[in-house]
Amino acid sequence: MSAQHATEPVITTERLSLHHISVPNLIRLYESPENADFYDPPTLQNPYRDLIDESGPLQWRVPDVQRDPSLNKWFVRWIVQRADNCIVGSTAFHAAPNALGMIEIGIGIQPAFQRRGFAREALLAMWRWVINQDGVSTLRYTVDPSNTPSVRMINNFGFHHVAQQIYEIDGPEDVYELSTSEFRTKFC
Repeated sequence: MSAQHATEPVITTERLSLHHISVPNLIRLYESPENADFYDPPTLQNPYRDLIDESGPLQWRVPDVQRDPSLNKWFVRWIVQRADNCIVGSTAFHAAPNALGMIEIGIGIQPAFQRRGFAREALLAMWRWVINQDGVSTLRYTVDPSNTPSVRMINNFGFHHVAQQIYEIDGPEDVYELSTSEFRTKFC
């Protein structure tokens, strides 16, 4: 199977399954969000229109995979509630690990599903997957300092506040990091 059509295995947790989106489906989702032929498996339900009404990371990820389909390994996964196959959000790493082994993740949970522990469960699963990939030594999470629930969550994971940056779209963000060895000690 070519890198363009490849998908990573589904990651499962107690309540969630994290479905990787192939390059052709990612492009279709971005270019024709009303065309529902990009759901894989087709039984996925998206009543909250995750990544449909707002493209989120697709505006950056699609050009990346068009240049290099092998980068898609790190990109978008639907966060699916296993009980009913309902998409409750999405998650993606921002890029492949950099030269220092740092990899940053983003996540979005639909408002109807927030404050139920889905973000924590999905992040934990994604980090458990990524620490077993070559070249990854540091996990990064950035968050708006006024997003109290996310700040509390990342602190509960034991991440260290290492900096603050100004992001042109979202404004100030606190930068948190944790080494993969620390993560393994705490969560594996």
